[in-house]
Amino acid sequence: MADWRPAASLEMLRLRAQLLQRTRAFFAERDVLEVETPVLSRAAPSDPAMESFVTRDGGQAPRYLHTSPEFAMKRLLASGTGAIFQLARVFRRGEAGSRHNPEFSLLEWYRPGFDHHQLMAEVDALVRELLAQHLLLGPAQQISYQEAFQRHAQLDPLAASLPQLKAAITAHGIDITGLGDDDRDAWLDLLFSHVVEARLPRDCPVFVYDYPASQAALARLSEENPAVAQRFELFINGMELANGFHELTDAQQQRQRFEHELRIRARRGLSAGPLDQHLLDALQAGLPDCAGVALGFDRLLMLAGGQSAIGSVLAFDHRRA
Repeated sequence: MADWRPAASLEMLRLRAQLLQRTRAFFAERDVLEVETPVLSRAAPSDPAMESFVTRDGGQAPRYLHTSPEFAMKRLLASGTGAIFQLARVFRRGEAGSRHNPEFSLLEWYRPGFDHHQLMAEVDALVRELLAQHLLLGPAQQISYQEAFQRHAQLDPLAASLPQLKAAITAHGIDITGLGDDDRDAWLDLLFSHVVEARLPRDCPVFVYDYPASQAALARLSEENPAVAQRFELFINGMELANGFHELTDAQQQRQRFEHELRIRARRGLSAGPLDQHLLDALQAGLPDCAGVALGFDRLLMLAGGQSAIGSVLAFDHRRA
């Protein structure tokens, strides 16, 4: 018989409640409005790396459980809300493991007038506020995606050929079972996760920024180097914690990027739902210049509570739900 009891200890449940309170206080002090948006949507994400849960109500069109509140929050921004945040329950099919649960908590916020570097500073401030009593952190470090590869994998990810990427993966003895032979980004992802990420400093927040443009469908391109997009990720103690963007505001470019992702999904034999026309209409009406970030709240709790498995900080993980 399955165990009916919670997976998380009472201590972890109390810690979650404390961090939620402190998160809301952090944003209240900065006059960032808390919002709620629908969990069900008529549209599905086009990102080839994500799969949605689908629900149907009789003969009605399918509805998709959101993988992020991003699109709805951008519609609010376009309507004039100003800075906003949300503590959302989100759903991603096929994601289960020591750091993944199909249903999890995401803290997402948007700052009109910020670029991705300004938002990195605020993310660092929030993380320090929430982890101060639990984890000793050194000063944050920032490193570009290109420099991180050059320093830790001894190659330039923007210039390296596919044969060079394959040779580097072979040299590190990484398993490439099931990897598409011509998917350059997949080879880069494998090198990043197995080589670069593993060698990032572990005693401080590390922000990796300016990812390849092909890996940031929702971010604007760098004016200095259009080969990269203004995206960042945060890593602490080897844990990927947050993903942020200087947001793309051009509706036509966004539609083209979505359609490109749909073509990738088709090549991989993945299902595809309808694009979010509401989002595209909001971009057309005018999304303010802004930066946004999504932070895995359960992973933050893992760091605060010294836990190595996400199930230890969830009342009921997917095995007990």
